[in-house]
Amino acid sequence: MIWLKAFVSGFLATLIFHQGLFSLLYLAGRVSIEPFNFEPVPPFGIPAVVSLSLFGGLWGLALWALLRSATKAWFWLLAVVLGAIGPTAVAMLVVFPLKGLEVSQTTWIGGLLLNGAWGLGVAIFLTIMGTGRDRT
Repeated sequence: MIWLKAFVSGFLATLIFHQGLFSLLYLAGRVSIEPFNFEPVPPFGIPAVVSLSLFGGLWGLALWALLRSATKAWFWLLAVVLGAIGPTAVAMLVVFPLKGLEVSQTTWIGGLLLNGAWGLGVAIFLTIMGTGRDRT
């Protein structure tokens, strides 16, 4: 059951925290790509934002595996730091090159910000669902 909560936390954090910050950056004119992309993506033709959220759920499992034994202070710090670094590194070093997308200082910084917000969101949802760290 705890793994389901971790997956749901990652899924929801993608929709609310990752895409929420992405929306703010879009509205501020800092990014030109629209958030909440509903264009279908291969191979199943599901909306891009749903695909991203499913991967967010999988990353939520990985993040929980790394956070589950952390104490309260470390839980929150590690959620943001590991949430920022892990998905961003994979995106910039694997996904972007495979898709032929540009990797730059700007995309790295944007990825770290978006994924750090996602990591914070995962920690919040894990805590709300009773699986976060409330011990010292």
